[in-house]
Amino acid sequence: MNTPPASSSVIGACPHDCPDTCSLITTVVDGVATKVNGNPQHPQTGGVLCAKVSKYTERTYHEGRVLQPLKRVGPKGSGRFEPVGWDEALSDIAARLHAIAARDPQAILPYSYAGTMGFVQAESMDRRFFHQLGASLLDRTICASAGSEALLHTYGGKLGMRVQFFAESQLILIWGSNSITSNLHFWRYAQEAKRNGAKLICIDPRKSETAEKCHEHIQILPGTDAALALALMHEVIVHDWLDHDYIAQHTLGWDALRARALEWPPERAAAVCGITVEEIRNLARDYATTKPAAIRLNYGMQRAHGGGNAVRAVACLPALVGAWRHRAGGLLLSTSSTSPARRADLQMPQLLGARRPRTINMSTIGDALLHPGGAGFGPRVEALVCYNSNPVAVAPESAKVAKGFAREDLFTVVLEHFMTDTADHADYVLPATTQLEHWDIHTTYGHTDVLLNRPAIAPLGQARSNAQIFRDLAAHMAQHDAAFAAEHFRTSDEDLCRAAMDANCVDFDTLLAQGFAVQNLPDAPFANGGYATASGKCEFFSSALEKLGASPLPDYVPNYEPPTAAHPLAMISPPARNFMNSTFVNVQKLRQAEGRPTLEMHAQDAAARQIADGDAVRVFNARGTHVCHASINGRARPGVVVGLGVWWRKDGANGTNVNELTHQQLTDMGRAPSFYDCAVQVERLSAA
Repeated sequence: MNTPPASSSVIGACPHDCPDTCSLITTVVDGVATKVNGNPQHPQTGGVLCAKVSKYTERTYHEGRVLQPLKRVGPKGSGRFEPVGWDEALSDIAARLHAIAARDPQAILPYSYAGTMGFVQAESMDRRFFHQLGASLLDRTICASAGSEALLHTYGGKLGMRVQFFAESQLILIWGSNSITSNLHFWRYAQEAKRNGAKLICIDPRKSETAEKCHEHIQILPGTDAALALALMHEVIVHDWLDHDYIAQHTLGWDALRARALEWPPERAAAVCGITVEEIRNLARDYATTKPAAIRLNYGMQRAHGGGNAVRAVACLPALVGAWRHRAGGLLLSTSSTSPARRADLQMPQLLGARRPRTINMSTIGDALLHPGGAGFGPRVEALVCYNSNPVAVAPESAKVAKGFAREDLFTVVLEHFMTDTADHADYVLPATTQLEHWDIHTTYGHTDVLLNRPAIAPLGQARSNAQIFRDLAAHMAQHDAAFAAEHFRTSDEDLCRAAMDANCVDFDTLLAQGFAVQNLPDAPFANGGYATASGKCEFFSSALEKLGASPLPDYVPNYEPPTAAHPLAMISPPARNFMNSTFVNVQKLRQAEGRPTLEMHAQDAAARQIADGDAVRVFNARGTHVCHASINGRARPGVVVGLGVWWRKDGANGTNVNELTHQQLTDMGRAPSFYDCAVQVERLSAA
């Protein structure tokens, strides 16, 4: 009699940079993961996954997966490698890093971001390793820091509505978010509200999939969100739609903000935003007179020069109309300040001792790698260890990034699943586990639950978890420096999971039993004030910003790159629907759904350039040229083009992607990149 295959279900968590942070159930048959589903027992997941993560087994078992250590044998960027043993690779890496550190450890730079959002595989053993080494610190700004700092100076932290209560809202402004593609589970709550009579309004320069499903779409110009928010305040003031009691009790700086807002009548804002006066007036009336009204922000709006001020301006609106009195009113950008994570316990910054290494901004990595070193910068970067990121594809002004990574004198180690653009430039590529193969623990920025990820299968090939790789690298470093032999470099991944969360907030046994834990938090966080600011109030006027020499009031800050005669089109570069930044680009079904790198154009901009749908086009500015294909699909507004990203550079027709065109200028606060503050010209190359 044939023995039936052994089958089990393992509860885990989605690791990707998404506000939903879903609970996963992986079906395993005879040690092989056969499918991944959403956990129906987790209320925020509700059994539903996005199209990307539902293909996770295809990603884990992908034929292109790196499953053994690789050593470069060809020129940087050529992709020529040969297999090597773990001990040989780690011994050489440790020796090279030790030699550099003996001269100046700040010449070593870690580079990582949110390839996984898990605390163990993203910010535990790796940070201990680099703190002990004394390496340069990395300012991790590439996604959210402008908006995060804006919330800090307004609410006192990354705090907001609980996402499930959007289902009870009567008006939802979806501002700078393509929720259908980047926040699917919020969209489920918005749809429930819509069925119950709520009005949905999308504010976005692109007619996104989400904008199509809303009652109204206000298609502003990129980087003008603060002007619109100030004009909404103007209308709320002149029509006296204010909640005077809430303002008096729970806000700081109202008189100054009032004066600022009265400088922004709808006529002025309409000219800046490229929309009509009536759109502004109607939006203000809807927002101020509908109760409860809620705003779902996402990080798109803060990727311009004035991005921080824009988030500050929008974040002030709920306090003006008393929306925070209702659990279904207020605003949500991020909830991550509710996280009970014990980051210092994981990262152990005390290992630095009295040393205070320099900090290098990840968003200006192109300039950093090309800097010769010297006064004001410090030593030239001699070694870079990259994990959880693909900077050659995703960092701005990528021609400089690629040139920096191509330096033959830059010793580069990359922990990866696949041979990405960045891995192609490595001296060593070390095979990392995927989420199905390791322990991890997650909080989120879109809801407030904590999730545990158990390994569903054994690591494929010779893959090791990030934490294990740094654990093993520390063991090899101990041959040169006894400090790396300390017990804290031997903590297991499971024990790191246990150490990651405050036990007073999250019970680890609950996580083991059901895969998630729900935090006990108030339904309406600011109904009675209680902001996390020093004043305890919503700070329209920020003394902290004033001390930094910045505007203490939210203001409109124009883009770095307004259109010019030479480069007359504004360009934004949001993620393609089936990719998550540069992740999933090589998953065949998702790649087929996207087709090829495209540039969305408005019909009149295309006609002026004799461009037809599908034509090959050259998109260019002073920084570079990107070749792709025009898509005249009705999503772009006049004067704005949309370069959907982020394809790997090696997939581009001329070996580039859209970041060939973006610049390294930073936002008004938070030191973040301004990806969507970019001017280009487009010309036709050939017919479809």
